Order: sequence, then structure tokens, then C-alpha cells
Amino acid sequence: MKIKGLRWWVVGLVALAAVINYIDRQAFGALWPDIANELFPEMDKDGHKAIYGTISTVFILSYAGGQALFGKIFDWIGTRLGFALSIGVWSIATMLHAFAQGILSFSIFRSILGIAEAGNWPGAAKANAEWFPTKERALAQGIFNSGAAIGGIVAYPVIGLLSVYFDWKAIFIVVAVLGFLWLLPWLYIVKATPKSHPWLTEDEKKYILSGQKNQDIDQDGNYDEGYTPSTGELLKRKESWGVIIASAAIDPIWWLFIVWIPIYLSEVFGMNVKEIAFSAWVPYVGAMVGAIFGGLLAKNRISAGWSIDKTRKMTITLGCLIMLPCFFLLKAPGSAINAVIIMAVLLFGFQVAIGNIQTIPSDLFSGKIVGTLSGFAGMAAKLGAAGLTILVTLVTTGGNYTPAFIIGGALAIIALLAIWVLCPKIEPLKEK
Repeated sequence: MKIKGLRWWVVGLVALAAVINYIDRQAFGALWPDIANELFPEMDKDGHKAIYGTISTVFILSYAGGQALFGKIFDWIGTRLGFALSIGVWSIATMLHAFAQGILSFSIFRSILGIAEAGNWPGAAKANAEWFPTKERALAQGIFNSGAAIGGIVAYPVIGLLSVYFDWKAIFIVVAVLGFLWLLPWLYIVKATPKSHPWLTEDEKKYILSGQKNQDIDQDGNYDEGYTPSTGELLKRKESWGVIIASAAIDPIWWLFIVWIPIYLSEVFGMNVKEIAFSAWVPYVGAMVGAIFGGLLAKNRISAGWSIDKTRKMTITLGCLIMLPCFFLLKAPGSAINAVIIMAVLLFGFQVAIGNIQTIPSDLFSGKIVGTLSGFAGMAAKLGAAGLTILVTLVTTGGNYTPAFIIGGALAIIALLAIWVLCPKIEPLKEK
């Protein structure tokens, strides 16, 4: 049996995994008002926010460690088994949330969830490097990132609808089942890499492998090898640090919103769980459109003859320039509707930029080391996000989120500088 366009089935499943990832992740924030009122009835909103920030920080720190861990795991055991391990464990962790009784138990279960969910991102980068030629990678990454955005869009309405019929404990069990169901098509369809997959047509196999030019540096026609440095050598290259620093700066912007949107809407505009559920999804629409747009724009420019270097830098710069004025506008949005619309534009710009940053490891190195670099970058990103989460808890006392938005704008500038300064030319690297 041969299937045309098998690579699109693969990226579709990876994107679906991201949707489930975000439903499982966002359930905690969406349900927090109910959880806090039940488990901590004696505390005020600032007390609830401090507990929420603490548990969220534990999740993000665990996520940071999980990025580096799963980056290595994916390079060791491959994309197929790596994803199965990641989503299997995080689904179990989601189910365990139903049995949490306080800060300690929630922190433990969120920590397990963070470690396992982290595998989604280095896994996606590795799948991208394996299954797509260079010119389609930003688009493939955009499709994957749109899965995260779609997860953000559907998570809040789904949780809001479920909250009509179930309490918060039962909802965690219901959403956990989605991950186990995903494993069935994944293990059935993704039997092997493109080099040996029995369902891949010869034309598609040739298209994928011959288009991975960054893995044929010596021009000998062998597309399976390329520059695969050791971990130590990888970390000696300034381009690697450009990716790591840019990720550490820009990724916390995303977490600023996915962690704090429900709390922000509750604290500033007085929304309850159901009102949050039917408002907090709007910013993710902008993120979804931005993810696809950034990928299509990069593919269009490369097809038009632009170099990888020019394409990546132009697209990343565009995304950052879209974000910056939005941070300024969020200081005084005027209404909840205005706020979520501004956030939608901001996350549009974020996804335009981040999708192209995330493809840079596969632009620079062989697919055999892409997971490792993506894991290090992801770990740095989540450490930055953890630091920002703690900081937001401290600087937003009383419901003033302006300092958080100023910090977000500064981070966008740092990410942009990291790419331009430390990645002087984004192209396949050679051994020194």
C-alpha cells in the first residue's frame, strides 16, 4: 500500500498532538477559579494568584528539564517511540490531576505533566527535519504550531462546556482520554522514517530526501548524513547560542499569555469560569493564523529565490515588529473585547516569528542532532518562561499588568538581536 502525501499525514498527527497538549495544559488555568474556591476558600484573589503562579512555575521548570531530556530521547529512540512515550505519560499525568488535594499534589502532577508534554516540541522539530525538505519546513512547523493555537482556541470552550455537566475533577479525566486515543493512529501510520517507510511512494521519498540540502554539504548525493557535531561541539557554535537565546527570550511571551490570560480576565474584568471560557480563545485565533502565515510566507520567499538566511531573518523581524506596538496598547485596552483582540494580533506576530526560529536548528545541522539543539533551546525557553511567571506574580499585585507587558516588549527585542548578531548567516554549517 502506498499513500501519496504521507508527510502531510505525519505533520497532521503531530499538530493534533499539539491540540491535545494544549487542551490538557489549559484545563488547569481555565478551571482554576473553581479549584481555588473549593480547595482554598479562606484566601483572597492575590492569595489564589500566588498559589496559581507557584504551581505554574513548577510546571514550567519541569517543562524546561523535559525539553532537554526529550530532545535526547527523540535522538536516541526516534520520532515514533518518542512521541508515544511523551503523550502516554502526559495523559496519565493529566488524569492524576483529578486526585490532587492541594499545592503539593498539584505541583507533583503538574511537574510530571510538564516533563512529558515538553517532548512535543523537540519531537516536532525532529519530525520536521525527517519528513520535509528545507523549503517546506517553515510551513510544516507552522502547521504544527497552529495545532498549539487550535488547542488554545478549543480548550476554553471545551472546558466551559464540560463544566456545565461535570466538576473539575471529572473534566481532567475526560480530557486525559484524548491522548490515549491519539496513540492508535500514530503507531499505525508512522511505522518508520521516510528512508524505509513501506507506504511512502518513491516520488515522495525522493522529493523529501533530495530536498534536505542541509544534509548534503559535501555535494556527494548522499542526503542521509551531514554535519553532526557532538553535544560539546554543538554548544561551541555561536549559531547554536543564537537559537538558544532567541528561544529563551521569545518563548516566555507565549507563556505570559497562556498562563495569565484567564487570571488577567478574571482579575481585571471580573469574569467567571464560563465567561473566561468563551473569551480566552480569541487570542489563539490570531496565533493559528500567524503560524500558517509565517510558514507560507517563508515557503513563498524561498520558492521565489530568497536564501534561507534572508527568509528566516525577514520573517522573524516582521513577527517581532507586529508584537511591539501591541504590548504598548495592552497597557490600556479599554475593555475585555479590545484586550483579547489586541492579544490576537500580538500572538499572530509571535507565531510568525517563532515558527521560523524553531526551524533554524534543521537549517544549520544534520537531522541527527536537531532534536538535541531543539531540546536545549526549549529548556532555555522554559527557564525564561518560569522566571517571567514568578516575576508576573510579583509585579501584578492589585491587578496592574502594565509592567508584565513592558517586559514582554523588551523580550521581543532581545530575541530579534540574538538572531541577527549570533546567526550572521543561517546556512548549513561545516565542521571547523
